[in-house]
Amino acid sequence: MKTKELQKLTDAELKKALEQNQERLRSLRFDLASGKVKNVREIRETRKTVARVLTLLKERKIHV
Repeated sequence: MKTKELQKLTDAELKKALEQNQERLRSLRFDLASGKVKNVREIRETRKTVARVLTLLKERKIHV
């Protein structure tokens, strides 16, 4: 997801998106180890999305 899309979400929605992306990343890592992943770039994109969500949550926590 793009940062602008994430900024429109509420804190609860961001936390839900974070959980989903972390689970997706875990699944991709297991699939990579077993040789099932065809698009390795998806791992990188998922990691970046997790970082974006964490950054937004931390920024909101600081500014409140």
